Amino acid sequence: MTRPLRIVSGVLVFGFLASTATALLLDYGTASPFPNPLSVSAVPEIPEPAFDETPIREELPILPGDTVQTILGRAGLAPEVEGPLTQAVIDAVDVRKLRAGDSFLLTRTALRQPRKLEYQVDNDHVLHVDIPEWRESGDPPIATVETIRSTVATVPICATLQSSLFESIESAGESPELAMRMAELFAWDLDFYTDPQDGDTFCLIVEKRTYENGQTPGYGKIHAATYNNSGTMHDAFLFRDQEGRPVYYSSDGKSTQAAFLRSPLKFAARISSGFSRNRLHPVLKRRRPHLGIDYAAPTGTPVQAIAAGTVTFSGRSGGAGNLIKLQHANGYESYYMHLSRRQVKAGQKIQQGDQIGLVGATGLATGPHLDFRIRKNGNFLNFESLDLPRQSSVPPSMMTAFRAKREEMLALIRRSSAKNDAVVAGAGSPATLRAETQN
Repeated sequence: MTRPLRIVSGVLVFGFLASTATALLLDYGTASPFPNPLSVSAVPEIPEPAFDETPIREELPILPGDTVQTILGRAGLAPEVEGPLTQAVIDAVDVRKLRAGDSFLLTRTALRQPRKLEYQVDNDHVLHVDIPEWRESGDPPIATVETIRSTVATVPICATLQSSLFESIESAGESPELAMRMAELFAWDLDFYTDPQDGDTFCLIVEKRTYENGQTPGYGKIHAATYNNSGTMHDAFLFRDQEGRPVYYSSDGKSTQAAFLRSPLKFAARISSGFSRNRLHPVLKRRRPHLGIDYAAPTGTPVQAIAAGTVTFSGRSGGAGNLIKLQHANGYESYYMHLSRRQVKAGQKIQQGDQIGLVGATGLATGPHLDFRIRKNGNFLNFESLDLPRQSSVPPSMMTAFRAKREEMLALIRRSSAKNDAVVAGAGSPATLRAETQN
């Protein structure tokens, strides 16, 4: 009896468990307190990664010798894009004026499809080329040259010199370009390598162009400038002469541009021997006049004409070695001796600042240098102490108009210098005006 009973009991237990399981399955999802591990709602959701749609901006630098084709070729564009894009640029701008060191700016989509090409043509214009979705439309790129919006105002710029003119201009928030132009304006009176001193003050009245895109400002005409060099005032005022040409004049009405440059060398050089009536000759070892100035400089240093004139001699001349002689206005002549190379011929017309030869040591010379001499009406003069004549002056009939323009500019300078604490009150001072009266 025992064995059959066990079998019956097992059957009953199995039946109970089976019926219970069936009930649980039928009630699952409604009343069951036990969640189904296979339920969809129990699986955590994994978010899809966000797609970065930020455009990609890529610089395409312009290298020496580049063409539009080589520049765009380095961008790895599809041929059906590169060809039409190159042609669009060529049609829109003068590609001969592409500047090495500048860059094109290429904008791509996040999928690296090109959409726009930009290039700043000059300070005032920028090229935009819109690139359509070529795979779909096949439309050519559309190029336009737009003017950069800007405003122009005539403004005073005043500062006190610290370290150098370049650094002082930059400290005033202006471009170094302005320092270069100011140095050129006073080139006949000041050597900005050696003359400026800390504490010097200067002011400019200049046309300044400010761009809405924030690029470096541009500058137009300098209407007036003053520079106080350790108490010595230099000034310049823009005024049109009788023929309508713009000329810079100092307060006394004389042109700021001298008839002669301050040096026959394009770069600063040491004076190794000055003008003398009784100098011991370094080669001949006897005393004789030295009627010129020796500038010690390396062989090959450029030599420039101190004034406009005509070449009257270019050749070998005994102890002078390679010699060039120029005839200038008002009876002046200039001599350039011991040259390693002559770059002009007799009869040639020369302008002030033209390069005419190179420093050397030909003839009676112990080393490379330029022996420079100047003569007027047959008499040699000491160039270092020569009061260099000015090229022109304001005609008497125009002095009243010139004085009015000068006073207008000086009033602006005084107001600005007072605000900026730049001591330039000497500009237009009684001492300056007395100099005008005496002339």
